[in-house]
Amino acid sequence: MSDAIKHECGISLIRLLKPLEYYQEKYGSAFYGVNKMYLMMEKQHNRGQDGAGFASIKLDMEAGERYMSRVRSIDQQPIQDIFAQINDRINTSFKENPEYINDVAKQKKHIPYIGEVLLGHVRYGTFGKNSIESVHPFLRQNNWMHRNLIVAGNFNMTNVNELFDNLIQIGQHPKEKADTVTVMEKIGHFLDDAVAQLYKDIKKEGFNKREASPIIAERLNVAKILRRAAKNFDGGYAMAGMLGHGDSFVLRDPAGIRPAYYYKDDEIAVVASERPAIQTVFNVSFEDVKELDPGHAIIIKKNGKVKIKRILEPTERKACSFERIYFSRGSDKEIYQERKMLGKLLFPLILKSIDDDIKNTVFSYIPNTAETSFFGMVIAAQNYMNKKKEEQILSIGRKITREELHEILEVRPRIEKVAIKDAKLRTFITQDSSRDDLVAHVYDISYGSVKENDNLVIIDDSIVRGTTLQKSILRILDRLLPKKIIVVSSAPQIRYPDCYGIDMAKLEDFVAFKAALALHEERNTMHLVEEIYKKCLLQTQTHDSEVVNYVKEFYAPFTADEISDKIGQLLSPPDIKAKVQVIYQNIENLHEACPKNLGDWYFTGNYPTPGGNRVVNRAFINFFEGKNERAY
Repeated sequence: MSDAIKHECGISLIRLLKPLEYYQEKYGSAFYGVNKMYLMMEKQHNRGQDGAGFASIKLDMEAGERYMSRVRSIDQQPIQDIFAQINDRINTSFKENPEYINDVAKQKKHIPYIGEVLLGHVRYGTFGKNSIESVHPFLRQNNWMHRNLIVAGNFNMTNVNELFDNLIQIGQHPKEKADTVTVMEKIGHFLDDAVAQLYKDIKKEGFNKREASPIIAERLNVAKILRRAAKNFDGGYAMAGMLGHGDSFVLRDPAGIRPAYYYKDDEIAVVASERPAIQTVFNVSFEDVKELDPGHAIIIKKNGKVKIKRILEPTERKACSFERIYFSRGSDKEIYQERKMLGKLLFPLILKSIDDDIKNTVFSYIPNTAETSFFGMVIAAQNYMNKKKEEQILSIGRKITREELHEILEVRPRIEKVAIKDAKLRTFITQDSSRDDLVAHVYDISYGSVKENDNLVIIDDSIVRGTTLQKSILRILDRLLPKKIIVVSSAPQIRYPDCYGIDMAKLEDFVAFKAALALHEERNTMHLVEEIYKKCLLQTQTHDSEVVNYVKEFYAPFTADEISDKIGQLLSPPDIKAKVQVIYQNIENLHEACPKNLGDWYFTGNYPTPGGNRVVNRAFINFFEGKNERAY
């Protein structure tokens, strides 16, 4: 997006299903799993650049031998930093102990990070905090092997206060009120409970404490622990965990808000946030990688058995559509086609805006991530022009001359790379006047790509705040002297905050909200805004299941086109010469393009969990009261 927003995290869980010696013999290294994890994290680098973490567990270690390792980083290149540390540790061990090089047993015993169960995480700091303590995986330690818990996830809980209070009621004292800590402690509580009960039962059967340990590992019911822990979760999540003795899992929320995919063969089981990461790293086909069903968990026991278990009753599927529009890598087979369709479906609106004048219109895109939807838009333009050419040729018939035919066929959509982002430019000055001048130069233009008085159509993934458009892009494009600049968003208007992991928390940040507010002021309907505020206030003590999203009433008096036109006015710099129009995708086209991912709450206000309605109302209260803070 031309408006950078921080968004979801990425997870990767790898379980080696053979002994480490197998990978040494077949692939030349017992660090096969570590190497694959590096690739998995790099292939999901798009999901998080603020921090990264890695953890591993070694199976069947003797008492007193280290079996868990973890490393985290908030370096500028955190993934590279993590694996540089790991490689340095490995190489140092080999240098000091050459006898380890061909002895897998000694490598496993003495070198950290090597292991059969591995968990990786890439993170965006959605709450503005980016200390090392905020980086996943999180670790809950215990002297009992089975009670050690390592958790990493792509999630946000809307009811963290309720979950925190639940922990206090059962006698815990969490170190902070963060959803990651709260979730880990909730799972940890029921893990402790399950292990204690199993130990009592096994002891009654006549086994001693040492003999009980492997039996606990075998009998531990991970699905039951997750059911008890996740009972009151309200949010979007793909949550991964490892238990000290070697069990592991990934749990997906009941609405399927956050993505999770898995692959298994006789050598490996792997779970990740994105399908193409698995396809590329393990060289497997699209069909081989399965989507984890909403409300289900993939559970990999210490003995290597892999099962898919229903943990929570799935609700109506509301998988995040922003994944398809922008967040996930566009190399996914389905996402690539969906993004092209998003661009294609916008073309009729563009054609109307330029009065069918394709001959004097240049088509382009900003930023690079919008390239795929741009292809779809261009294909639609080509199809339209081919139909026009066909009609012209048929109307002339057999009398057509070679020159006439050449003239007709020569007309095609004008495609240009109009704007280029200068990735090296950094806006390091904080004073507004100086900073705005620097922001205005973040993009450069291809001079001569547009003729004076042409129409210029620019497609973007989404227009969230519009700041970059207003302060930089539109001013720069205006230097080309187009008659009209049409900015096209492949996503609908973002009107409501997200509360499931995307960093869109405040209503007043959205240009669509600002436009609707300006329309209320123009039409003297600000009394309606105050009424909405009062309705939201009345619901603050209401149970989440009964809360109504009253913020929908804020937008109700206006059509989508009216709001889009006002956005065009708000984003137009006062000194711009070209006329500016903003066109957004509509909801119907979004659903047609992305039929499996119908999660559209940021566009429609239809939240997939009860907590969403409470969050959006709180966001409106914060706006009305002038509080510059998050609603969750």
